[in-house]
Amino acid sequence: MTSQENALKAPLYLLFFLLLLAAPAQAAVVLQYHHVDTGTPASTSTSPERFAMHLDYLADNDFDVVPLAELVDALRAGEPLPDRTVAITFDDGYVSIYATAWPLLKAKGWPFTVFVNSEPHDQGKPLFMSWHQLRELHAGGATIANHTVSHPYLLRPPSNLSAAERNGWIEGEITRAQRRIEAEIGTAPKLFAYPFGEYDNTVLEVIEALGYAGFGQQSGPLATYSDLRALPRFPFGGPYGDAQDFATKVNSLPLPLANDGDALRWRSEAGQTLLDIVLPGPTARPVLLLRPAAGFDGGRLACFASGQGRAMLERQGDWFRIQAEKPFGTGRARYNCTAPADEAGRFFWYTQSWIIQ
Repeated sequence: MTSQENALKAPLYLLFFLLLLAAPAQAAVVLQYHHVDTGTPASTSTSPERFAMHLDYLADNDFDVVPLAELVDALRAGEPLPDRTVAITFDDGYVSIYATAWPLLKAKGWPFTVFVNSEPHDQGKPLFMSWHQLRELHAGGATIANHTVSHPYLLRPPSNLSAAERNGWIEGEITRAQRRIEAEIGTAPKLFAYPFGEYDNTVLEVIEALGYAGFGQQSGPLATYSDLRALPRFPFGGPYGDAQDFATKVNSLPLPLANDGDALRWRSEAGQTLLDIVLPGPTARPVLLLRPAAGFDGGRLACFASGQGRAMLERQGDWFRIQAEKPFGTGRARYNCTAPADEAGRFFWYTQSWIIQ
C-alpha cells in the first residue's frame, strides 16, 4: 500500500474508532419484586413509598419500561439490547400487586409481568390475587407467567424418585401451571421464574426442552451472553432498593466478556472442572474464571463473595481468577463482580451464583 493510500485510510480508521467511542451503551435490566406492602415479611417486601420512588426514578431519567417478552425476543434473535430499558416483574402473585403496585404502574401506562404459582390462586388464599384480579391485570396490559403449581424447592424433590421421575415431577409442576394460566387468562407465554431463584442442570434441561426462557434471582443486567434458561434479575426487598442502590442497579451494564463462547469457566478448589452451580460441601470455595473482551480495563475490576467482602482476584494471562477467601456455608452463595464504566455513575456488573449442599 502506498503512503498516499495510507494517508487516505487513516481518517477512516480514526472515524471508525470515534464512532465506537460515541456509540451508546447497550443494556437492559429486569427488576424483581414480591410484596409491595409494609405488613408482609420484610425480606421480600418493598414499601409502597419506595416502589413509587423506583417508578419515579425511571420516569424522571427517561428509561423505557417494556414487556419482558420483548427483551427475551431480542436475546433469542441476537439483537442489541436497548440501553436504559427495564422490565418489571413480580413473583408469587400477591394481592398487594393488585392493590398497591398496579395503580402506580397503570398511572404511568407501563407493562409488567407477574409470575404465579397456580395452586394458591385456585385455593383462594387471602395473600394472593384471585384469578379474576389476574384477568383484570392482563386486560390492563400485564403478562401472567409461570412460577410452577405449588412453588416447590426444585432442588429437593419428593424422596425416592429416580432421575427420570424427578424430570417428570419438575415438568409436571410447570406444565400443569401453564394449563391453569391458559385456562384462566386465555394465554400463557413461555416465560418461567424459578421458585426461590434456584436451579441445577437437571432443571435447566427441563426448561430448555419445554421451550421456556427461565429467570433466576441472581443480580445483574441482561447480556448477549446470558443463558436464556437462567436470566438475571435485580431482586428488591428488605434492605435493597434505597435511592442509591436502585440507581446503581438500573444503570448497570453487562461486564464485557469475550464473545467466542469461552469466557466463563468454573473450577473446584482442587482445580477440577465444575459443570453445575450446585456444589458438594467440600467444594466450598469454588473458582470463577472470567475472560473479558479485548480492551477492558481489568485494573478496575472488583469481586465480592457473599457475606465475606472482597474475594481474591488474580490476573492469569487473558483470564481473571476469582475465589472466596473463606469457605461458604451451606445454601446460596455468590460472586458479584463490578467495575466502573466510562460513563459517570454506571458500573459493569456480573454475578455468579452457587448453591452449596
